[in-house]
Amino acid sequence: MHNVVISGTGLYTPANSISNEELVQSFNAYVAQFNADNADAIARGEIEALTESSAAFIEKASGIKSRFVMDKEGILDPQRMAPRLPERSNDEWSVLCQMAIGAAEQALQRAGKTAADIDGVIVACSNLQRAYPAIAIEVQEALGIQGFGFDMNVACSSATFGIQAAANSVQLGQARAILMVNPEVCTGHLNFRDRDSHFIFGDAATAVIIERADLATSEYQFDIVSTKLLTKFSNNIRNNFGFLNRAAEEGIGTKDKLFVQEGRKVFRDVCPMVAELIATHLEENKLNISDVKRFWLHQANLSMNHLIVKKLLGREATEEEAPVILDTYANTSSAGSVISFHKNQDDLAAGSLAVLSSFGAGYSIGSVILRKR
Repeated sequence: MHNVVISGTGLYTPANSISNEELVQSFNAYVAQFNADNADAIARGEIEALTESSAAFIEKASGIKSRFVMDKEGILDPQRMAPRLPERSNDEWSVLCQMAIGAAEQALQRAGKTAADIDGVIVACSNLQRAYPAIAIEVQEALGIQGFGFDMNVACSSATFGIQAAANSVQLGQARAILMVNPEVCTGHLNFRDRDSHFIFGDAATAVIIERADLATSEYQFDIVSTKLLTKFSNNIRNNFGFLNRAAEEGIGTKDKLFVQEGRKVFRDVCPMVAELIATHLEENKLNISDVKRFWLHQANLSMNHLIVKKLLGREATEEEAPVILDTYANTSSAGSVISFHKNQDDLAAGSLAVLSSFGAGYSIGSVILRKR
């Protein structure tokens, strides 16, 4: 059995960003056109008129001010309102692979490792670009890594679940080091014509190097003290898109083939579950909540994070204790908590205790207790 560390993290950020104001201008143009085109039916009460949105509403509801995206033009086109990402030939790296490589190269550099030091690749994300071959095997090929690779999906909790899977392999001696990457094109499954959710997601990719502690040489090492996972079935966050859609023509193009959620129910259900899991996890490891210097939480909604940490600490958390990247990245699904970790770790003193936690559809919750070396 080997001790395991996280020795490097990486982040790929798309070149384009969309502000709330830009998003609202596009959405409201669509609303105006829809209401004009359906004026008679609306007047007869057959169709409900759509309501405009506002930048202030978005920020109050979520804490989001902008988001990075793989394609800006297609999203902001009121006639399209979806990213335009042309298909690539089978001889080109896929979009997810391209994003994963960008994050992976940075993680390898911070870890002081090369492809020759890595024995496995895990791609853990909410939306896989294709059924097979696995994106992880494509990333493995692109980086020149020998060994194995596989994809996994636990929605927004994919990164923490991926860290546990990687840590287990390294701890058991099945690999010296594993690259775990989270390429998320969340805008691809977002309904930009839904006022309640059109602002939620952005795109990004993160990467984490998990390796044997005795082989690690990085300046950015964190001991993986413990991991704890929980899932409980719920329909309150769902996406029904899949290969069987073609076998049921009546469902093609319906709203449930994109992201849908019951936001208030999610808030009510998930916040106490996350706080309880983290508290139990720390207690099981004989650690005090007051000793945790930093909480890197899933970046879905600012009010959720505030409530979770308040339940744990018994008071409001400072931004240093619970860093926020949601305002500029929006919800990037599994990448969110790792972005927070990546951007807010170097200032911690040696010996500092921290918690990386993600939560989302499933429901799924992951907690990783880390200690800086």
